[in-house]
Amino acid sequence: MREGQRAATGAAGRRWPASRGTRAGASPPGTGAFALGSGARGLFTGRPGGCSAGPFAGLNLSAAVGDDPAAVRRNRDLVLDQVAPGPAWLAWLRQVHGARVVYVPGGGWPPGSARAGPGGDGGPPADAMFTDSPEVALGILVADCAPVLLADPAARLVGAAHAGRAGLALGVVPELVAAMTAAGAQPGRIRAVIGPAICGGCYELPAALAARVSAAAPGSACVTRRGTPGVDLRAGLRAQLRRLGVRRVSDDARCTAESAELFSYRRDGTTGRFAGLIWLTA
Repeated sequence: MREGQRAATGAAGRRWPASRGTRAGASPPGTGAFALGSGARGLFTGRPGGCSAGPFAGLNLSAAVGDDPAAVRRNRDLVLDQVAPGPAWLAWLRQVHGARVVYVPGGGWPPGSARAGPGGDGGPPADAMFTDSPEVALGILVADCAPVLLADPAARLVGAAHAGRAGLALGVVPELVAAMTAAGAQPGRIRAVIGPAICGGCYELPAALAARVSAAAPGSACVTRRGTPGVDLRAGLRAQLRRLGVRRVSDDARCTAESAELFSYRRDGTTGRFAGLIWLTA
């Protein structure tokens, strides 16, 4: 994994270099499971493979985008097989672009807490979760937002967050770090991986909105390749983690909008979702 390429400018934020274009058929750094210290594993899925068709073609893992529910179930079974042996089930959230954090028990969601929302993805309404159980793998669904994975192997705790523009501004990752710390983690021991997300060179926002995000998340302002105001999710998240004392941070630096092997809402509109997953090994 590597940091994305960036070029510095002045107070307006980083100015991004010219695009290298969509990278089809590459072997991305996020392919395959990886370790977050001893006893914790992570994975970023992609688009290739799977049973979905049409605009969701490939390994779409979201039941909230209009895909055939049977295809989504088969795709999720494929992913559960990929994280084996170990987790017996995959935990998903009804992601709402907020900052709520929930604990995931190994035996499954408590009765009544995991109803599917109007869009179809199960789990409670939240955008971050953590667990101390090796029975479950935590899954965050994205198609431009950043999936952020955290692990404190010594405390036997792992967590995952859905961090887009709103989540960055609301502090969903700091909220997850706080919840894990309250459960016994230590920021200095936490390992973080920021997954594929839309890069600052592609993430154009209206000037006023970009300014509000930058004010809430210092370090996230940038200038896109078009010379317009933008937000660098990865830089903003790294800055938040650094302020919390989380120093072990790595990246899967692929830009979703520029990588054909990933789903991207900004690029395609109607499309599927890939996942960032994390789990404890026994």
